[in-house]
Amino acid sequence: MTGTTFNLSAVFQTVANAVPDQEVLVWGDRRFTYSALNARVDGVAHYFTSRGFGCHTSREHLAGHESGQHHVGLYLHNGNEYLEAMVGALRARAVPFNVNYRYVAEELVYLFTDARTEALVFHSAFAPQVAEIRDRLPDLRTLIQVDDDSGNPLLPGAVAYESIVDTPPPDAPPEPAGDDLYLLYTGGTTGMPKGVMWRQHDAYVSAMGGTPFGSSEPYSSYDQISETARQGGGGMRMIMTAPFMHGAAQWSAFHMITQGGAMILPADPKRLDWAEVLRTVERERVVSIPVVGDAMARPMVAELERGDYDLSGVFAVQNGGAPLTPTVRGRLQAQLPNVLFVDTVGSSETGIQMSQVSDGSSAEAGVFTPDGDTTVLDDDLTRELGTGEQGWLARHGRVPLGYLGDAGKTARTFPVVDGKRYSIPGDRAIRLSQDQIQLLGRQSITINSGGEKIFVEEVERALAAHPAIADVIVTGRPSDRWGSEVVAIVELLEDHEASDDDLITEAARHIARYKLPKAIVRVAQIQRSPSGKADYRWAKAQAETTPTQA
Repeated sequence: MTGTTFNLSAVFQTVANAVPDQEVLVWGDRRFTYSALNARVDGVAHYFTSRGFGCHTSREHLAGHESGQHHVGLYLHNGNEYLEAMVGALRARAVPFNVNYRYVAEELVYLFTDARTEALVFHSAFAPQVAEIRDRLPDLRTLIQVDDDSGNPLLPGAVAYESIVDTPPPDAPPEPAGDDLYLLYTGGTTGMPKGVMWRQHDAYVSAMGGTPFGSSEPYSSYDQISETARQGGGGMRMIMTAPFMHGAAQWSAFHMITQGGAMILPADPKRLDWAEVLRTVERERVVSIPVVGDAMARPMVAELERGDYDLSGVFAVQNGGAPLTPTVRGRLQAQLPNVLFVDTVGSSETGIQMSQVSDGSSAEAGVFTPDGDTTVLDDDLTRELGTGEQGWLARHGRVPLGYLGDAGKTARTFPVVDGKRYSIPGDRAIRLSQDQIQLLGRQSITINSGGEKIFVEEVERALAAHPAIADVIVTGRPSDRWGSEVVAIVELLEDHEASDDDLITEAARHIARYKLPKAIVRVAQIQRSPSGKADYRWAKAQAETTPTQA
């Protein structure tokens, strides 16, 4: 166990002190050193403190689903302002949280109400949405507007972001603590989003770089983090392909920060142009490229196949948040033969649980090496399972405190089993051996058809093996014959054709016949979250608008 309790603001401050002149963020022609960005973070923190934001009730007086701090929504595209506002709020002992910028008014009202939002940092592009709902949010008292190219004027009562970044320090600055909250809202792809509350120390050690890669032991002190950052020499450089409003992107950011590395942002924060991204990778000497499943990796590999890029400096492609199918992995390996592929499994409720490191096609799909705190529990939540048994993927040790404002769901997702508190967000898995676990899929999107359980990720992987598939999401819909039937929503590559029989024939090479789709729905484009995660609510709606086959 570590002897130091970490908080995220102090981690950033520690690295800024250790390597002040190294770059931390590059965005087009904007280049920020650690010292420069840290100074702006200070200003943001001072502003929040001047507005009365911070910690009002200490952790020991609260239940797991309760917060004793003021909450700040980050309604932003990627940019230096996201990182500054996030760390600045933490430094003021306020709690920043992620906002999905694709939400419509009703979803935003739900989110901001659920989060008890008192401050909102937002890009001018979102000013019309904020203006539409602000009167429905009685707790909202501070609006901070970030200028962009939208041309939208400053909202009445809002302050311009650039006017707060040099706010002078207060007489008595707050002292952030490891017990302060890190709040991450889930995507809500199968239901309404929920706020997962972590102690910052636990989140950092479990998911955000506080445990060195390849080690089971976390850093023991801030001095050790300083030394790690200095030894890195600024060589760790990651292209930030996912939006910061996605938890995995925040986790990756702090992995880079801990190593004194740099995050390189694509020029356009609103869309991922892989030609521009790969040119940036070349120019900025990027060594790590993160992707979120096939939805992000397919267009990347397509651009690699038709372009001419020197990616000899790239060391790793890191995948998390969604499956990477063997077909796409193999194509990536063909283009990047000397690159390691690192697959991670985790969730907002668990942190990083399992990983798989390979040179490409040699990896077995869905099979991972768990960390020491990851296990599989039986269906009744009474014991940890042994070899060959199927149950709930779980984690104990450093897990979240609970869901904000929801005592019931907190108790269900974080039960105590045989004296240990676990996190069980809903994934099914098989314990293959002490060192291997096979991930089956999320129970909430499992299809019960004709008495058989069908995991949609397995069907998606089978269909994605067809060369004409650009993207696919599998869902279930009611069936008089089967109870529920499998439906595949597919997007074909441009200039490619494939009949339903072609797709089913390919899938039948990989999965049992009872798992094959009963219907295929073709769409011009699959809808996913900005991070690349499948939107199963959307998929279900698509499936239910197509007539059921006889």
